[in-house]
Amino acid sequence: MEIVLRAVHDSDLPVFFRQLNDPEALWTAAFTPKDPTDRDAFDAHWRTMRASRDVLRTILADGDVVGSTAVYGEPGEREVTYWVDRAFWGRGIATAALRSLLAEVPERPLYARAAADNAGSLRVLDKCGFRPAALARGFAQARGEEIDEVVLVLRD
Repeated sequence: MEIVLRAVHDSDLPVFFRQLNDPEALWTAAFTPKDPTDRDAFDAHWRTMRASRDVLRTILADGDVVGSTAVYGEPGEREVTYWVDRAFWGRGIATAALRSLLAEVPERPLYARAAADNAGSLRVLDKCGFRPAALARGFAQARGEEIDEVVLVLRD
């Protein structure tokens, strides 16, 4: 399977919105928008992100849009994020996409966060060189409660 990153196109947004509304994926990700079904809020969020200096990429697998990845935030505190359609989990797509993004964005340190029970995401981050730096608690919108999260850092 060929994994490629490209700039986000307007036509990607309906796919991202559909992916964001998968109940199992929401629960797994945990830290999600307050109301993922609010299309106006989704569109406003993406307008803001696309107007920023953040690095936003669409993930393509054999030419199909399967997710997104980004580096966002202030210098010295920038974080990575990614979302892969649940139908494509377990195929190495998130790892390949994140590795490509990290090659494109050489600044370090970079940070990441994952729900402490999100073994898949923690595995992806570990494979890409991120190491646990702290434990925190945060309110997980998708679960309606505070949960443990792992803060990870990539230094080189």
